[in-house]
Amino acid sequence: MTTAVQSVDRALTLLELISKDPEGSRLSDLARTAGLAASTTHRLLTALEQRGFAQVDASTGRWHVGRAAHSVGATWGKTRTLLAPATPFLRRLRDATRETANLGIIENGRVITIAQAESREIMRAISPPGGSAPIFCSGMGKAIISTWPDEYIDRLIDEYGFHAATSHSLTSRAAAHAEIATIRAQGYAMDDEEFVPGLRCVAAVVHGPGGDAIAAVSVSGLSIRMTEDKVDRCIKLVQQVSWDLSGRDMF
Repeated sequence: MTTAVQSVDRALTLLELISKDPEGSRLSDLARTAGLAASTTHRLLTALEQRGFAQVDASTGRWHVGRAAHSVGATWGKTRTLLAPATPFLRRLRDATRETANLGIIENGRVITIAQAESREIMRAISPPGGSAPIFCSGMGKAIISTWPDEYIDRLIDEYGFHAATSHSLTSRAAAHAEIATIRAQGYAMDDEEFVPGLRCVAAVVHGPGGDAIAAVSVSGLSIRMTEDKVDRCIKLVQQVSWDLSGRDMF
């Protein structure tokens, strides 16, 4: 085992040990249980703390799981509960449109495709599950943030910027807010060759039981097939699937 891999393995071991004790763990106890020197344990815990995966209570000296670890765990749980129930809906959408149907969420300033029903067309453009795109280049991303207050969108822009992928991508705050206003009015979002040249996408937001936007569903296909008439038909189908998925207990 290389030194780097060994350090990762030891750090994850410590994180697992911390997670088992809700009252917090002392450094000496962690070192003994993990079979590590106290100095090595402290170095690894400090690295975890700097990344937000561990935190120490200064008054007790006990170590606890940090916010970043909770965030990663919550993402896994959310993704896991979304996938299986959404799959038949994505297949239905794929079969009705003959294009690729996608389900995506926002993480760290990007849209991540977490599930997909791939088009059976010979010519197709696909961002596979696990692939990501800048929010403002993505129909799913724009659909989700259209439910956010304008000040939250401004904070997103301040933190992550635009990252234009094509000549059609949004590149200014004014243009972004104008498009978000349009999305709110019409109830769907589009990616018109904004991430991949020759690819067009229609998306609608999926709401959880509490009304929060938790994901988006989309249909994406080659622009030569996604004509104005087909886009209009896809809009209705995507909206229907987003409504069918919204508010379900699986979320």
